[in-house]
Amino acid sequence: MALASMTGFAREVGQTGPWQYVWELKTVNAKGLDVRLKTPPGFEALAEEARSRIGKAIQRGTCFASLAASRESAPPVARVNTALLDSLVEALAPYDGRFGLRAPSVGSLLSVRGVVDVVEPEEDPDAAAASGADMLAALDRALKSLVETRREEGRALADLLAARIDAMAALADAADACPARKPEAVKARLSEQIASLIDASKGLDPNRLHQEAVLLAAKADIREEIDRLRAHVGAARELIGKGGPVGRRLDFLAQEFSREANTLCAKANDVTLTVIGLDLKTEVEQFREQVQNVE
Repeated sequence: MALASMTGFAREVGQTGPWQYVWELKTVNAKGLDVRLKTPPGFEALAEEARSRIGKAIQRGTCFASLAASRESAPPVARVNTALLDSLVEALAPYDGRFGLRAPSVGSLLSVRGVVDVVEPEEDPDAAAASGADMLAALDRALKSLVETRREEGRALADLLAARIDAMAALADAADACPARKPEAVKARLSEQIASLIDASKGLDPNRLHQEAVLLAAKADIREEIDRLRAHVGAARELIGKGGPVGRRLDFLAQEFSREANTLCAKANDVTLTVIGLDLKTEVEQFREQVQNVE
């Protein structure tokens, strides 16, 4: 499985029955999965299913999803309240011919408020269900496109991360091979420091100075840091080769790389090692920035 980025975009346009619709999906970096979905009024059931499908398609990142839908205009439908009309006819019938009154015509009764209502046509339940299914199928297509976009960017990220890891591995090797950390060089440097201290003050105990020199030499040893750096390099390469949602684990490794680089700089007792440590910190920072976009 390849690495996937957390950034991507997809758009799907379609028509089903009287509806025209547009799905838009955009994802950005996040610590976890955050789905922010917008749908028109009346699409609550569809929204619940859409949220579930988005959660199954991506594991990490903030997903901004929106559905815009418009319905083709249809001629309004006139509905006659026959019960009210019959009630009016029955109520007015006794007055036909009385006081010179004539029975009201149907036309006049239809003008009475509530007898005739003009309403929008209702969508057939089966047609509405079919439209909803079509829109969800379009969402699936948009999600497939989104996932592929994230994977394409993930492949580019994998190459960048591999380059950073190779650079960190090379710097760890350079620190290991640095002449300044060889026992002979450390011994010579400490001997010079001890000799200068003895010359400066004849009252210093040579045995005590020797003990302090041994402690300083032990503190300056970076063998453990180099070994851990190489172990982290191997773990990072394994995760990138494995792929999938490994962004959090890579972020943890980036923190471990940073810790070892800082310790190496702190222990460096030579300019060459200090430069290597600073270069390593730069590579680690670039690695960590790029890892923030991995799913």
